[in-house]
Amino acid sequence: MSRARIAVSFVCMGNICRSPTAEAVMRHLVRQAGLDGAIAIDSAGTGSWHVGEARDQRSQVVGARRGMPLAGEARQFRRSDFARFDYVLALDRDNLADLVRLAPDAQARAKLHLLREFDPASPPNSDVPDPYYGGVNGFEQVFDICEAACRGLLDHLRKTHRLG
Repeated sequence: MSRARIAVSFVCMGNICRSPTAEAVMRHLVRQAGLDGAIAIDSAGTGSWHVGEARDQRSQVVGARRGMPLAGEARQFRRSDFARFDYVLALDRDNLADLVRLAPDAQARAKLHLLREFDPASPPNSDVPDPYYGGVNGFEQVFDICEAACRGLLDHLRKTHRLG
């Protein structure tokens, strides 16, 4: 990943469902806004058990249907990633707690947010539900939640960093 003005990483547990969905949604929104060169987007998981695996097939199907393909393979978020990213967005409170423990210092912890913080319609401290053990409707819901939150995140980035 080349260093853009703002670098964002979405983090869930395994990096095969929720965080790659948020990554795909954000890429789509950033591309639509013409800000590809201003915002770098990535995703990762707090756990290592899916490293190197493709995205969950159900997420891929829903993403393709919405014109938001899920590319890449799962990777684990590392302590060194805090130096690479300006925003580290946890998809739920458990992963946020794991990231807080992993953060090397207060500066790194200041980069941490729950993704749904950026959705003004979302209740405080809301998680993006894990669709892994459910049906395709759960994956549709995750896309809807991620789209609302990523729209808010993009608005925040535009205002805070004076982007186009």
